[in-house]
Amino acid sequence: MKLLRYGPKGQEKPGTLDAEGRIRDLSGVVADITPDQLWGEGLAALKAVDPETLPLVEGQPRYGVPVNGVRKFIAIGLNFADHAAESNLPIPTEPVVFTKAVSCLTGPNDAVVIPRGSEKTDWEVELGIVIGKRASYVELAEALDHVAGYVLINDVSERAFQTERGGTWDKGKGCDTFGPVGPWIVTTDEVGDVQTLDMWLDLNGTRMQTGSTRTMIFGVAEIVAYVSQFMTPRKWARPQPSRWTSQTPPPSRLRPRPRMRPSAASTSWSPRPASPAPPCRCTNSRSKAGSASSTSI
Repeated sequence: MKLLRYGPKGQEKPGTLDAEGRIRDLSGVVADITPDQLWGEGLAALKAVDPETLPLVEGQPRYGVPVNGVRKFIAIGLNFADHAAESNLPIPTEPVVFTKAVSCLTGPNDAVVIPRGSEKTDWEVELGIVIGKRASYVELAEALDHVAGYVLINDVSERAFQTERGGTWDKGKGCDTFGPVGPWIVTTDEVGDVQTLDMWLDLNGTRMQTGSTRTMIFGVAEIVAYVSQFMTPRKWARPQPSRWTSQTPPPSRLRPRPRMRPSAASTSWSPRPASPAPPCRCTNSRSKAGSASSTSI
């Protein structure tokens, strides 16, 4: 099942995707897609609904963050063997855990705002793990039982803020709009083997990233079990950083007006509709004597 939220910011409605890739309205079934709908009876009730019986949503509405009420946005850095090799960094012996601010979350095709003073804003396609069942001190063998589904995430980062300004990575990771998510959550039964997903990101129509979950240093189950030893990753996603392509060292930096399209696919899961939604866009936030202006696209 593919669960989503659509409509203007702050007025999103719950929805699902039918077999033909069309949005169906779930408002008559649930008020919203929240953590309560991502596990147990809540998720079972949604799966029992025949999408063909739901109202068809006309046009091409905006996609919002696919779940309302996100509590944690936890990330694992340097988790792909090829990414580590390209970065000339040693393979981590334990997962590298950091957080992105929940306030950075935005719809998958919403404009990304480049922060004032930015020098090195860039992109990274991620696999998001959506936690359904509360996960605390989880054993490895049971870890995937706590996963409700998966989602695409674009881990937008300001690398100068992240690595050249002292302290932790967080201030380069959590700027407003630095967490485009969606367009939908795909439940685990539709994904198949999550460790065989191909992932890629296009920038202005050019392929800038390619990767696969096959090269993850710590797999999904290992990450869920590991993080649950230190905190309770309840009801939301953790992105798994993919790699840059070897053709782009150093990575291209974002400037106003680029268009980004992260994607992933397997034999059983295609996260984008046959007619692709508009790609994520960028705007620029400028500092001017105490005032700010934005250049939209």
